[in-house]
Amino acid sequence: MVLLEIKTDCTAVRNEFIVSGKIMKRNGITAAGNFIIDHVKIIDLWPEEGMLSVILKEQRANGGCPYNVLKDIAILKQGIPLAAVGIVGGDDDGSYILSDLSAHGIDVSLMQRTDKTVTSYTDVMTVKDTGVRTFFHNKGANMFLDIKHFDFTNIKAKILHVGYILLLDSLDKEDDIYGTRMARLLKTARDSGLKTAVDIVSESGSRFKRIVTPALKYTDYLVINEIEAGETAGYKIRAKNGSLNTVNLKSALNWLVENGNNELICIHFPEGAYAVKRDCSPVFVPAFKVSDNFIKGTVGAGDAFCSGMLYGIHEEWKIEESMRFANAMAAICLNHPSTSGGMRSYSDTITFMENTPAEEMLSI
Repeated sequence: MVLLEIKTDCTAVRNEFIVSGKIMKRNGITAAGNFIIDHVKIIDLWPEEGMLSVILKEQRANGGCPYNVLKDIAILKQGIPLAAVGIVGGDDDGSYILSDLSAHGIDVSLMQRTDKTVTSYTDVMTVKDTGVRTFFHNKGANMFLDIKHFDFTNIKAKILHVGYILLLDSLDKEDDIYGTRMARLLKTARDSGLKTAVDIVSESGSRFKRIVTPALKYTDYLVINEIEAGETAGYKIRAKNGSLNTVNLKSALNWLVENGNNELICIHFPEGAYAVKRDCSPVFVPAFKVSDNFIKGTVGAGDAFCSGMLYGIHEEWKIEESMRFANAMAAICLNHPSTSGGMRSYSDTITFMENTPAEEMLSI
C-alpha cells in the first residue's frame, strides 16, 4: 500500500458481524489486559541516586490500559456497554479495582481473582513543577492472563481492546503458529466476530519487533505513541533534542501499514496525531493548546487519547473527528495528576474543544 496515492474516504467499523453463520448486532467495548493500581506520589524534585526527595501528596488511582480506557469512556456518560477482562489479586487493591469498575457501570463478570500473587501496582513518581512521571511497576496478577481467560461466547462487544503488549507475560510468549500468544488471541477474537484493538507499553529494550509485529496481522485498530511506533518499525521519530522527525514518522506509519492487516493506524504525540485508515490518505490533526499552569501531570494522557479514538470508532465518526476528540481527552487528562481524575463528561469535553485553540499544523 502506498499511502500518498490513496484518496478515497472511508467509514468506521460495521455494526454487523457474522458469527457461526448468523448475523449478530454487536455493541460496546470490552477492554482486557493490565489492570493496575497506580500509587501516585507527587514529589518536590527528582533526586540523584542515593539522595532524598519529599512526597508532597499521594493517592490511589486506576492504572493500566484497559482500566484507564474503560473508566475514561464511562466518565463520558454516553451509555455504551463496557466490560472488563483481566485478573486481580485477592488483596485490597483487587477489591478496589472491581468496586471502582462496577461503580462506573462497567461489567466485571469476566474479571477473575487469584491468590498466587498481589494485584498489579505501579508507584508513579510525579515531579510537582514539571509533571514528568517515572514508574516503578510490580507485574503481579497480570502475569497470568492468558487466552483461556477469554470467554468469547459471552463477549458481545463491537470492539475488543487489549493492552499492553510487552507487559503481559503469558500473552507475550512465543507461539509456533502465530508468533505470539497475543497474536493467537487476536486471531481468535477476529474469528469470533470482534474488531480488535491493541496498545503497547513504552519501554526501553529490543523486544518490540519480535513481540509486537506478530500481533499487527490480527489488529484492526492500532493506537500507539511515537516512541512505540518508532521502536516497532525501527525509526527514531523523536530526536535527542526533543524535535519531531516527520520524515521518520511517515516512514514508521508506512512500515506499520505494510507489516500489518489494519483498518486504522494512529500514532499520537504531544504535537497531535497522525493516522491512516485502510484505502485512505494519512491525516494529521494538531493537539489542543493548554498552558503550563493547566498541566498537573501527564500520566494517563496516552490512554485518554486511545479512549477518544475507540469511542469515535465505535460511534462510526470520520477519522478526523475521532482524532480531534481523542486530542481533547488527552489534553483534559493533563489537568490532574492521576490517570482519570481530570476526565469530563461528553458535553464538557465538547465544550473544551469549542473553547480551546489548537496547536500549529505540522507539515507532514
